[in-house]
Amino acid sequence: MYNSQKTRELILILLKKNGKTTSQMLKELGYNNSLLLDMDRRKSMLSGDKLGKIADYLDCSVDYLLGRTDNPNSHKQT
Repeated sequence: MYNSQKTRELILILLKKNGKTTSQMLKELGYNNSLLLDMDRRKSMLSGDKLGKIADYLDCSVDYLLGRTDNPNSHKQT
């Protein structure tokens, strides 16, 4: 089951790991500054398009952000 709080936490962890801020990411992707806060407050799900763009930005898989895998690199071909 989708957990918006867990997805938000994973995004924040990856941003920190990559030396980026939430504001930087949201600005570069053209999203509202309150996007992640809204996820947390409303427990709302991101659209597939937004989630995909965030995953690409963070170089991880959408499945990782959704908690379907523990491997952030599961999207990469070996």
